[in-house]
Amino acid sequence: MLRLWRETVGQDIAEYAVLLAFILVLVIGAVRIVGQATQRNFDRAEDAISSPGDR
Repeated sequence: MLRLWRETVGQDIAEYAVLLAFILVLVIGAVRIVGQATQRNFDRAEDAISSPGDR
């Protein structure tokens, strides 16, 4: 039991998994924010192109 308590190999893997999950959450959040901003820009461009007489 004492030997299992001192083992750190499993802990390293778990720490890497938690770190990877955190990084994935950050990346997914950043992609969503950039995607929404890009969509708004395309919508504005589409509106400008489709109704040039309204200016």
